[in-house]
Amino acid sequence: MNAPLRTEALRQQALLALLRYLQDQGYDFITPTPATHARVLARPTPGRCGSDLRDAFGWNRPFPAALLPQALLQQLQAVGMVYGEGALRRSSVRVASLGENLLLHSAFPTEAEDAVFFGPDSYRFVAAIEAHLQQREAPLQRALDIGCGAGPGALCIARHAPQTEVLGVDINPAALELARLNAAFAGADHLQLCESDLFGALQGDFDLIVANPPYLLDPNQRTYRHGGGQLGLGLSLQIVEAALPRLSPGGSLLLYTGVAMRDGEDPLLSSLGPALQGNGACWRYREVDPDVFGEELEVPAYADVERIAAVVLEVRRAPQAPSLRL
Repeated sequence: MNAPLRTEALRQQALLALLRYLQDQGYDFITPTPATHARVLARPTPGRCGSDLRDAFGWNRPFPAALLPQALLQQLQAVGMVYGEGALRRSSVRVASLGENLLLHSAFPTEAEDAVFFGPDSYRFVAAIEAHLQQREAPLQRALDIGCGAGPGALCIARHAPQTEVLGVDINPAALELARLNAAFAGADHLQLCESDLFGALQGDFDLIVANPPYLLDPNQRTYRHGGGQLGLGLSLQIVEAALPRLSPGGSLLLYTGVAMRDGEDPLLSSLGPALQGNGACWRYREVDPDVFGEELEVPAYADVERIAAVVLEVRRAPQAPSLRL
């Protein structure tokens, strides 16, 4: 095994060992928004460092070396997943709880271009997928999560449909690395992950396509956060346009995203509604949270925005219908 592959293998072993240890210790942490995370860390707690595992791997505070078993600490330090000198250490990753699963994602703050996001949107996205799967009658043969990130959506499908071919794609290699580890820890052996820009590296059609694209206007245009286009809708519109022709007869698309509302109008619904009605698709659109990321309204780009709402679009192709195209 050459050096880069050996390093990657050692890093995977160390992170899986961390997940097993946290699970054995009953670890549980619900990951908040970055703004909430920053507010909690900014509270006046003189001299505080990570006193428990939630502090260390949820809040990403520095923690005393004695918090972890020495062998595990050395294993993580050897591959750069824990760093620091003297009495305190800090983790290079965070760990979130999602139901019975534990998922690795990026350390706080998520400032890097290739940061891997996990937060409240991930929980709402998974809840929408679960509700969709409960209502679906036909079995799934092939499913896809576009922009899978750390893998919560793809893992949700894999858990509910263990006989289904499940694919997760992302343009971020760092996201795919963490998603592979999260899938391995969850025992989702049938989940396949690959690098792809939307459908660029994919063949064939799908019975279910899900996506939770970034939808904010980020000045740094970080991949996990920047939606592009008008008020962050660019990627959401691209995904719908690219996904509908790739639905199998009877297949469905579930898009969870955010929309900047102006003057009581929904620009995503205005853009998609006429096209969806025109091709005979069966579709449903709803707000699942009327007000998210309110701090963004202080940014000049959102000067005329009333609120940012989390929405879910579900599109179903009729069993014998022609291909859906916008």
